[in-house]
Amino acid sequence: MTRLFHISDIHFGLEDRRALDWVAQCIARERPDAVAITGDLTMRARHREFDAACHWIRSLDVPVTVEVGNHDLPYFNLIERFIDPYRRFRAIEGLVERELDLPGMVIVPLKTTARAQLRLNWSKGNVGTAALRQTLAAIDALPAGTRAVVACHHPLVEAGTRGKALTRGGNKALAALASRNVLAVISGHVHDAFDLIHPTRNGPVRMIGAGTLSQRVRSTPPSFNELTLQGGQITVRVRNLEHVPTRDMMIDDVPENALPPRAEGEPVAPVAAVPEIDPPVH
Repeated sequence: MTRLFHISDIHFGLEDRRALDWVAQCIARERPDAVAITGDLTMRARHREFDAACHWIRSLDVPVTVEVGNHDLPYFNLIERFIDPYRRFRAIEGLVERELDLPGMVIVPLKTTARAQLRLNWSKGNVGTAALRQTLAAIDALPAGTRAVVACHHPLVEAGTRGKALTRGGNKALAALASRNVLAVISGHVHDAFDLIHPTRNGPVRMIGAGTLSQRVRSTPPSFNELTLQGGQITVRVRNLEHVPTRDMMIDDVPENALPPRAEGEPVAPVAAVPEIDPPVH
């Protein structure tokens, strides 16, 4: 059995200190095999926010991989944003967009954050050709039979949450990942948890989203996902300070208008079944 703690959208600068202390205690006590952080470590990419975020991440004392979120690129220094956008990650640079080998699976990064886009809102997702090619090459290079979990910041398609990803190139990326038979695509950005099966022309892909550990909550309280891999299947448990059951922490369904246009006769994506569980003990 492999256990992965999936956390996202910490937003140091507007972090929820109580939630962060609770998560750190859970990690120290339970010792998961790894922690995957799917972006937005900071609120405005300020140096002091990165200092706090990197200090917290280094204190976890378990294997960690970190994706870059849209809030993590410099807001106020455009020269740095375009010339050296990852400069402020240097305290944890070995963890950023890191491929992570775990028993039964490998976490493979996919970049969805762009320095600039041909639209006014640069915070939305974008999967460039080079980024997708790099991720697919990494998956194709894995030993035969190895299953991949792809980690990115933005959901590749809309998941019915209040927050929107509007990821360009997301449908193409999902279809390509479906052809590689990935276990799941994990992401953040929208600040609410979900666990969905999305159809593509190459078959279905499971999409798993984590909530936030910041004060910027939307529909649900601060939380993180506990992913358990056993027998080739992933089980998702959403853990939170309010003791809300997993099922109630997730969206109920994907509104039809949140999905890209479907071909005639193509089924609507079902919601992945999540077993009832006891609330987290802490």
